[in-house]
Amino acid sequence: MFLIATYFCLFIAPRRLPIFMLSDSLKKEIRANYELITKALPQFKARKAQNYLVAEIAKVLAGNYDKSRRILVAEAGTGIGKSLAYILAGLPVALRLNKKLVISTATVTLQEQLISKDLPFFLRHSDFKFTFTLAKGRQRYCCEHKLLNQQQDESQQTLLFTEKPQPGDSELLSKMRNAYLDGKWNGDQDSWATPIPRRIWQQIVSDKHSCKKALSNHRQCPFHRARDNINKADVIVVNHALLLADLELGGGVILPEPDACFYVLDEAHHLPKISRDFSSASVNIKTSQDWLKKIKQVSTHINRVVHRQTTITPGLTMLESANEMVNDLQAIELYFRHNPLNYNKSNQYRFPMGEVPEGIVNALINLKEETKKCLSAVNKLSTITSEELKDANIKLSDAEPILIETGFYIQRLENLLALWKMLLKDRATHQAPIAAWVNNENDGFTLCASPLEVGGLLEYMLWSQAAGIILCSATLTSLNSFDYFMRQSGLKNNDGTQYLRLKSPFDYPAIPLNIANMKKDPTESGFDNELIDNIAQRIQEKQANLVLFASYWQMNLVADKLRRKFPKALLVQGETSRTKMISSHKKNCDLGLTSILFGTGSLAEGLDLPGHYLTNLIITKLPFAVPDSPVEEAHAEWITSRGGNPFMQITIPEASKKLIQSCGRLIRKETDTGQITLLDKRVITKRYGKSLIDALPPFALNVEK
Repeated sequence: MFLIATYFCLFIAPRRLPIFMLSDSLKKEIRANYELITKALPQFKARKAQNYLVAEIAKVLAGNYDKSRRILVAEAGTGIGKSLAYILAGLPVALRLNKKLVISTATVTLQEQLISKDLPFFLRHSDFKFTFTLAKGRQRYCCEHKLLNQQQDESQQTLLFTEKPQPGDSELLSKMRNAYLDGKWNGDQDSWATPIPRRIWQQIVSDKHSCKKALSNHRQCPFHRARDNINKADVIVVNHALLLADLELGGGVILPEPDACFYVLDEAHHLPKISRDFSSASVNIKTSQDWLKKIKQVSTHINRVVHRQTTITPGLTMLESANEMVNDLQAIELYFRHNPLNYNKSNQYRFPMGEVPEGIVNALINLKEETKKCLSAVNKLSTITSEELKDANIKLSDAEPILIETGFYIQRLENLLALWKMLLKDRATHQAPIAAWVNNENDGFTLCASPLEVGGLLEYMLWSQAAGIILCSATLTSLNSFDYFMRQSGLKNNDGTQYLRLKSPFDYPAIPLNIANMKKDPTESGFDNELIDNIAQRIQEKQANLVLFASYWQMNLVADKLRRKFPKALLVQGETSRTKMISSHKKNCDLGLTSILFGTGSLAEGLDLPGHYLTNLIITKLPFAVPDSPVEEAHAEWITSRGGNPFMQITIPEASKKLIQSCGRLIRKETDTGQITLLDKRVITKRYGKSLIDALPPFALNVEK
């Protein structure tokens, strides 16, 4: 067995001469706490790969490889123990260098594991003295002032709400208010025992425009108290979306400043897509006209409450710009009505290479300028109102509805401006264009845009700003290479980033991977009938079976055909909640009954069925994504325009990653057993098949004859 100490003294083929910065005392502290933690873990088994991961994380964060760019991309196979490694290595280095350790995840499940299990365990059993907290967005907290001052007549505050109050709402608000005053509820939406209806929550939710810490009535609001806890905590757990939201604001708004943080991005394979989705924008043409026509009420309310000459000019500018914007939006709407497009089955039309029709360009240019003016004017009116409130010239009860109202318009105007900028952005030949499209639903048009690649954005907001970053996941490589993830994330081989790939400790050669002898492949007629027969024959009685499909329609087709044969055992994704489905499956397994889960890739992601809860995994076909979304189509179009092959550059790498994730559902612990069967012969008949098989863990390959 190799000890951690071994790896602190070895440098494994670094790309540049390392400068050793870990002090002897820090190495000793990590080793000592490793012993304490592992002794407290029941049935812990020391793993060389985990020790190596601990050492590499510590060395990267300490600046051994690169003082200015402390980034590690680490693929650590299932069973290595990533969370133990990054807490054990990251926490002491962060504490020693006076940095915050920010752990960001893609799923609520991992957040809950860290907050309720892993971090409390470290606190109890290690010598580390630290505090930790879970960071949430402002929208998850109520505003104390709004909650305590709810009145029967709230017509001013509810003018912009889309749902009308219902009987019982007042009673629930009263119950929440009393629980808050009695200290039985902390104002966190997620900690209330039952789901809070949106129409109620929107009346008391914290918003950045009215719930300001600078105002004395808001200093004790739950969000501000939570923000104080974040500032005091040594370890902060957050999700990728909130992290990106903070970075977009420049960093240091919700979370501490990036240069004061060591980030651990767990489930990092999700980051490129989440970043792309976060950076997209859409605007419904008709809805935008409707709310812009109501903007006059802002002037009416301000003129009634704020008696200052300085509101006149921004008030007029706001109304004039809003009127111009309505005219331009009407012009765009008329263009789409008079120039029918070839919409697809999803009622979408994508603009080739992200170029919007020439007929709406002038309207978009005008919209961009008028939106800037309108946004500036509303911001000015909001600032004047805040100043008047601060100077005690107006009452909080009068100012708050105005701040909420102007906040509503600021948020929507910012979204409009983001879309206009994206649609009108100059196209550089060496950069990927945007994806731009229009939806035509319910006789209304929605303009949409999304970046294709977010590497530059991540470099600007995160990679170049953070004190240190650890990216980890069980699946960061595709086809045995980090190249695909690097292209997605904007990281490079020669920018100082370190790359590490550690194999799982599981005994994969003991697990059969059967390639079924199928007559048809999924692209041929007759495959569905052959698939139904094969699945029926391969279901194991009194065992735990999981069948993964590439599409819902195929899953439902097979389910309908096999339901009569397996009336009680068959559990199909979408027919009940995921929680109830898994619970029923485990109950069947515990009783020794046959249980069959039918699901798609979304079910497979994060599914944990150890031991007897899964022994027979059937994968119906290779998980090729059909590029039918506007973003995927646009990406494929751009690659083709540059002489590339989108199938080999996008589809195959994505399929490789998803196939690894699907196969990984079977083995969750070292004692797990079972078999995997792939009902897609293309892995042995197509040229790309070998690379997909080679990228999988070393299962015992069995090609059926």
